[in-house]
Amino acid sequence: MTSPRILGTPLSPSATRAMLLGSGELGKEVIISLQRLGVEVVAVDRYPNAPGHQVAHRAHVIDMTDGAALAALIRHERPHLVIPEIEAIATDTLAELEAAGLITCIPTARAAQLTMNREGIRRLAAEELGLATSPYRFASSLAELEAACAAVGFPCVVKPVMSSSGKGQSKLDSADDVRAAWDHAAAGGRVDAGRVIAEGFIDFDYEITLLTVRSRDAGGDTETSFCEPIGHRQVQGDYVESWQPHPMAPLALERAQEIAAKVTANLGGLGVFGVELFVKGDMVWFSEVSPRPHDTGMVTMATQVQSEFELHAKAVLGLPVDTALRAPGASAVIYGQLDAAGIAFEGVAEALRVPGADIRLFGKPESFARRRMGVALATASDIETARERAREAAAQIRPVPGHT
Repeated sequence: MTSPRILGTPLSPSATRAMLLGSGELGKEVIISLQRLGVEVVAVDRYPNAPGHQVAHRAHVIDMTDGAALAALIRHERPHLVIPEIEAIATDTLAELEAAGLITCIPTARAAQLTMNREGIRRLAAEELGLATSPYRFASSLAELEAACAAVGFPCVVKPVMSSSGKGQSKLDSADDVRAAWDHAAAGGRVDAGRVIAEGFIDFDYEITLLTVRSRDAGGDTETSFCEPIGHRQVQGDYVESWQPHPMAPLALERAQEIAAKVTANLGGLGVFGVELFVKGDMVWFSEVSPRPHDTGMVTMATQVQSEFELHAKAVLGLPVDTALRAPGASAVIYGQLDAAGIAFEGVAEALRVPGADIRLFGKPESFARRRMGVALATASDIETARERAREAAAQIRPVPGHT
């Protein structure tokens, strides 16, 4: 039992301080939600002028995989809450600081450790919790990967154990693809652990993200609630559009919620978890979990009474949450299309003329062709219309070289 947090005034001795480790587009929205509740926010990222840096009270640039540098910054800022927003962090340092009682890590340092590494979370789900997953093997060399792929069968997917947003991921159709996949994984890992997972394919109908929220009830006990399921489409392992609610058979939804509740209860703590699941008929398989808002969940900025970012901010502060759906909707990614710094965007007015549409431009200082620079959102009376509107709005946005 814990009492609801008493919120102070930013930049004063009473301030409630939160530190975001990772300040991209998802972190930026969490920061905005925290700021609306009067929280003093420190944004940390590996490069200057990250999206979250632009809306925080203070910003720092460090290598977050450097444990000594991370510990020094935490001791300097003395945050009440440390909120990891990416995987590439010295999670062992967070665990040490948490064990010493120096920080409250969201949701827990153990959750950050397990989910940073695909091996940790997969072994937890499949081997400790007994959840259904795709067949898998881990490999630390090309020879081991060849054996792993043969064991799970072709086609299969190879991913670095430490990466995100599809980086370093390959689909293999035969043994001829293994060497290229090994090299691609080494180049794409957030932290070069020299280790990969080979996953066999599941014959699924669709995949969803089930946003699962652990928060405090009126008595101070932890309760679990669920957002409506989010459908999404991926290209090269990276989400390009999402929609909510994705229709599901009642039994499949019940099983999805049971899996999500089991995984998140084991990880513990408070906040939003993005639980990814494969579904075929009434069968459900666990895929991955992120102990934070999920990129496919950006659609909730249009669809829900409280977006996933508001839910995260309120939950970690011990405040009540509301996962209710407001309207069916969809999101579509806006890519940079250019390799340049300080780009500009044309067509915003045209995008906003699409019925039910809205736009978020993230403010990333540098663009790459496949870098996510913004997202189009749209609502409608049904998800198919919403998807069409979101895609139409995204297509109106034209990245162009910046002007001096």
